[in-house]
Amino acid sequence: MAQYFVIHAENPQSRLIQQAVQLLQQGGVIACPTDSSYALACLMDHKDAQTRIRRIRQVDDEHPFTLVCRDLAEIGTYAKVNNAQFRLLKAYTPGPYTFLLEASREVPRRLHHPKRSTIGLRVPRHIVTQALLEALGAPLLTMTLQLPGDDVPLSVGWEIRETLEHHLDAVIDSDIVHVGATTVIDLTQEPPELVRSGVSPWP
Repeated sequence: MAQYFVIHAENPQSRLIQQAVQLLQQGGVIACPTDSSYALACLMDHKDAQTRIRRIRQVDDEHPFTLVCRDLAEIGTYAKVNNAQFRLLKAYTPGPYTFLLEASREVPRRLHHPKRSTIGLRVPRHIVTQALLEALGAPLLTMTLQLPGDDVPLSVGWEIRETLEHHLDAVIDSDIVHVGATTVIDLTQEPPELVRSGVSPWP
């Protein structure tokens, strides 16, 4: 049965943030808000949790995760970033954008794109997500919480609890900024290539 944390979107309660962090560190899977809908999240080192997320989403091993980072410095730990890529990242983060970059050695091979050594990374503009990341001191591994057959991601905390309470360790109920997927940009291409249109525009 999932724990249910109602967390203030502008002033997150540190006690509840710490409880969610403890569940993640123990290998848990949570549903948390971002600046583009809700996401299923776990830590990068917990393979069983990643399997659970794939099972909930009903996707295969090739479906990509996104690494959600605190800031540009953390992106630089998990991806190889040149000067031109850094300038674009700086212009569009934080925000509801996912950027495909060449993964660094800090990212396990199993999380790379199956045909390329890339991974999606992003920095969300959401106070609760940032509070989680700060308390963890590590990135979150995420997938958008969109269930099979649904046209849009889930976006209401209590509905997520009712639907998935037996599959998750916790649901964080908090306000979200957008309902929809992130805009995905492949920064390994020159010029950068729009992979998926999402809730935010790309020039």
